[in-house]
Amino acid sequence: MDTIQKIKSRLIDRIMVSENEQLLNAIEVLFSATQEKEEINLTSEQIEMLQMSEVDIKEDRLISEKDLMKQDDEWMK
Repeated sequence: MDTIQKIKSRLIDRIMVSENEQLLNAIEVLFSATQEKEEINLTSEQIEMLQMSEVDIKEDRLISEKDLMKQDDEWMK
């Protein structure tokens, strides 16, 4: 197990057994604060795919998950 996984595991263990509401609220605030500042960097290809998806949605080129699974099943035969 690498260092990050060990830290995560220890934190999860300690959070699970804690009954200290003030501590748990403080941890929640920390997580919330860091999530807001997290930036996701997309590649130009990912941005292009998202833009294409938005156009598809605007032009009503949609398919239900059920129909998509059906098409996948037919394609795999």
